[in-house]
Amino acid sequence: MRLRDRFRKEGCDLDHFEPHNTLELLLFYCAPQKDTNELAHLLIDEFSSISGVFDAPYEELIKVNGVGEYTATFLKMIPALFRVYEQDRVKDEVILDSAEKAGRYFIPKFIGRTEELVFVACLDSECRVKCCEIVNHGTVSAATVNVRKIAEYAMKYNATNVIIAHNHPYGLAVASPEDIMTTDAIYYALQLIGLGLTDHIIVAKDKAVSLAEIGVIKKKM
Repeated sequence: MRLRDRFRKEGCDLDHFEPHNTLELLLFYCAPQKDTNELAHLLIDEFSSISGVFDAPYEELIKVNGVGEYTATFLKMIPALFRVYEQDRVKDEVILDSAEKAGRYFIPKFIGRTEELVFVACLDSECRVKCCEIVNHGTVSAATVNVRKIAEYAMKYNATNVIIAHNHPYGLAVASPEDIMTTDAIYYALQLIGLGLTDHIIVAKDKAVSLAEIGVIKKKM
């Protein structure tokens, strides 16, 4: 295959590939009997970009002519695999003792996520991450974030402080009034049981904002 040979000749690098060529090469491995060039063009025309293809819901992918269940599943695996890859790179002992480090730590966890999620990272007294788990799916608000679940993880791993993070899948890395209200509610609820909320990180694509850094959380990092 010409694109496969070109990829090898260019040192296994995609930097000089057009988006439809990159997608065409990828699709060859799940649909080797099809014209993947035509299919790549159809997908990019439908979803505007290669990232739009990967982020598209499964239900929308299979509506595209030539995309079956196998191909749609394969395409949805790409951002999920990339997220695993990015997290694996930092799987060794992680210390989140600054807002910058916290932002870098959480950004990969939201790669390819199309719904709002809330993560909690439980930290020991040296700011080492003892665990990081999803504690909420859906819109973030003081009413929906499960403070009890946060506290349970913190106690299970003997944490002294926690950092929470959530994403704005289709927005900006900017704190909304609801985000600030939710942060305050969680901060005071955890304070009552002796846990510190060190930071609240908001992620949008490859950007992150720290609510501790902008003064929302009283005890900054």
